Amino acid sequence: MFPPAMRSWTWLWNRLARLLGVVAMMATAGGCSGGSEVWPADHPGPKVVASFAPLYCFALNVAGEDAVVRPLMTTSGPHHFNPTDKDARLLRQADLFLINGLGLEGDRPEKLRQASNNSRLQVVDVSNRIPPAMLCEGSCCHHEEGAEEEEHSHEHGHDPHVWLSPEYAIWQVEVIRDALIERDPAHAEAYRRRAQEYITRLRQLTDYGRTLLQDKKDRQLVTFHESLAYFAKTFQLNVVGVVQKNPGVEPSDKQLKKLIALCADEKRPVRVISVEPQYSNSHSGHELVKELQRRGVPEPVLVEIDTLETAPLHDLTPDWYERRMRANLEALAKALR
Repeated sequence: MFPPAMRSWTWLWNRLARLLGVVAMMATAGGCSGGSEVWPADHPGPKVVASFAPLYCFALNVAGEDAVVRPLMTTSGPHHFNPTDKDARLLRQADLFLINGLGLEGDRPEKLRQASNNSRLQVVDVSNRIPPAMLCEGSCCHHEEGAEEEEHSHEHGHDPHVWLSPEYAIWQVEVIRDALIERDPAHAEAYRRRAQEYITRLRQLTDYGRTLLQDKKDRQLVTFHESLAYFAKTFQLNVVGVVQKNPGVEPSDKQLKKLIALCADEKRPVRVISVEPQYSNSHSGHELVKELQRRGVPEPVLVEIDTLETAPLHDLTPDWYERRMRANLEALAKALR
């Protein structure tokens, strides 16, 4: 039997696996394509599914017009994803399934590959080239509706939020490039060229952020959930605490009091509290700032940092990642001293 921490993702991915099986049987029985309506019939290139928004954006930049890319998750990110029959159809017809890895999706993608009855579907872990010494320890907690109100936590392993560092994202882009080349060698040079152009822009984004923050002496912040380790590492910031250990679950009174005491330390007070747009209704961040004001911490402030886990499909243009990361960096530069 699975321990409680694993059951919500098991429930979700098993649900999607069942959907895939139904689609496969319908396709066999009815002689239909089992998903051709979600892919262009006249495009000869690889069909690529990216698990969530950042990987979709990376793949768009490498694929160009030589491959077709679809996102699995858009407005529901890794923390609140509920699979649908549309997702099943996408995977049934796909050639490549890009996943973040590092425990974010668990072992379910491989089980989905087997359940899809799609012999050509290749699951690609885009984080598998990041040197182990460069990975941060940490956890990633998930909570989904309908899963007996349970949480899933990847603890005692590596923090999977690597996409929030443009430096680390380069490794992911390189894996996507090579997977496309292997699947479609006729367009290898085009994939290499576009990947290199995008990698150059990611390096420029890193330089932009470092220049923007280089004169800031107060580099401490509290993050909304445990997601900014790689971002902080790249831009030399210090994350001293977390508002919500489990995304979408408000801290207990005891946890909030402990965080207030940490931030209100007279010798090294913490002013900057990050919030995330997808949890804008959370009151804990606002309560924390109010209490810090009451305790005399100078100018505590909420700053919105988008962890790029969700976005509406219409916003997911090839420059989306760069736009959102620049907005994060500029908001942080305005808040820090």
